[in-house]
Amino acid sequence: MRYVIARSCPEAVALLGGAEDARILAGGSDVLVRMKLELQKPDVLIDIKKIAGFREIAAENGGYRIGAAVSGAEMGEHDGLKSLWPGVVEAVELIGSTQVQGRATMVGNLCNGSPAADSVPAMLAAAAVARVEGPDGTRDVPVHALLDKPGSTTLGKAELVSSVLLPARPLRSGDAYLRFIPRTEMDIAVASAGVSLSLDENGVVSAAMVALGAVAPTAVLVAKAANALLGSKLDTAALAACATACSAACNPIDDKRGTVEFRTKVAGVLASRAAKIAYQRAGGTL
Repeated sequence: MRYVIARSCPEAVALLGGAEDARILAGGSDVLVRMKLELQKPDVLIDIKKIAGFREIAAENGGYRIGAAVSGAEMGEHDGLKSLWPGVVEAVELIGSTQVQGRATMVGNLCNGSPAADSVPAMLAAAAVARVEGPDGTRDVPVHALLDKPGSTTLGKAELVSSVLLPARPLRSGDAYLRFIPRTEMDIAVASAGVSLSLDENGVVSAAMVALGAVAPTAVLVAKAANALLGSKLDTAALAACATACSAACNPIDDKRGTVEFRTKVAGVLASRAAKIAYQRAGGTL
């Protein structure tokens, strides 16, 4: 195996395209574990931390662009990002331990392809957009369009995500992310939900996004759940309709960590609770 420090996106793309099995190293919290367990034996390990902009959080058009090698700890220390998208930051900060937080990245969590990835439902609810670099140049892709199946994305062989844009939003807006895990910390989600809301001057929900994790082959946006919240002040009926829509959208597995019935029920509960938090963060009163 070769270890290469890429100094530019074109160099990283060329390395990806020229090897039979090349892997990206940003934080390494996924790929290094798999290599240690001999689940992956790449020909080339491409370190992208030295590429310009990959370690930066940059303001852009009222939002923030998060470089592919920015760690969860760095996101958690950025006041502007936490103020604009607190739910996304909280989701990323749930990945692993304090030590892992110093290395693990939001982009790596996305590209790992896990249905239970904490950052992904939060990014879906935020309408986040990934910047993809490849042999044909640069393209911007909504994060939801990168989701494929467990353990994979729609990225081509020689493509990588260089950053994710968390966009601008109206002033009266808020988001939240919640998950259920068997332990109190350092576990992966049995079910999770990310919600983003915007309110009008009367506290009525004017825009909504609802996403679920760990209850289908990929994280999913649930349009019917979002529509149930529109035009409401999160009354009991709206929250119940949101929960029902979320449960209907579930297609989970049965395993030792949670049954189909449990995941289906909990997904709706988490979405309604996250909606309440997002509503209050947007300035609404329950």
